[in-house]
Parts: sequence; C-alpha cells; structure tokens
Amino acid sequence: MANTSSQFVSAGATLKSHNQTPRKVRLVTELVKGKKIPAALSALQFLPKRAADPIAKLIKSAVANAKGQGEDMDNLTVQSIIVESAGMTKRFMPRAFGRASAIRRRKSRVIVTLTPVTPKLKGGK
Repeated sequence: MANTSSQFVSAGATLKSHNQTPRKVRLVTELVKGKKIPAALSALQFLPKRAADPIAKLIKSAVANAKGQGEDMDNLTVQSIIVESAGMTKRFMPRAFGRASAIRRRKSRVIVTLTPVTPKLKGGK
C-alpha cells in the first residue's frame, strides 16, 4: 500500500474476521502464494474448499486497490498471504452429570500483499 512518487510498490487487502480456523484457511492460501493473479484466481475457482471463495474475493479486492494506483492485473503477483488467529467465540455445551464443556469457534484474519512481476534478467546476473 506504499506508493512512491513515480513507481508502484505494493498493494494489499485484509479480511478481518473469517469464521473458519486458520489451519484450514492456510491450506488454501499456500496454494496461491507466489502465483500471478489470473493463475491464482483460476486455481481458487476450482478448489473444493470453503475458504476458496473468500480468499478469491480478497485477492480481487487487493487487485482493485492496485488498479487505483495505476497497475494492471496481469502484471501483479501474490507476494504474501498471512493467515493469523482473529480470536474465537466461546460457548458451552451441557454434558452428563451437570457438567459443561467448552466449544471454541476459531476465526481467521487474512492479509494479502500484491507486487508487480519483476522481469528476470538473462545471464544469471
């Protein structure tokens, strides 16, 4: 989201409270790390995981933020996706003999950063 006077540096977006555990969301985000945007979106489109749709929507939001800074979608790549815990909802379920057991519904926070593709130099230097 930093923008220098003449060059686009990076853009991003954040999903603040997704009602799914971070462990399950990381399975989806590891698939698209480092890919170009069209390849990442097409991979998410056919992935049979519940977190695939919110992650695709988040990447599209980050692309829209980058377009606001004058960058083309085909020229962007997913630099990083960070999935962290966003707290949990705690409930209690009644059990036998008057006891109660805790139910913890974990939530995720996802942060996406996009950067432009850098052309590789021939010659190895």
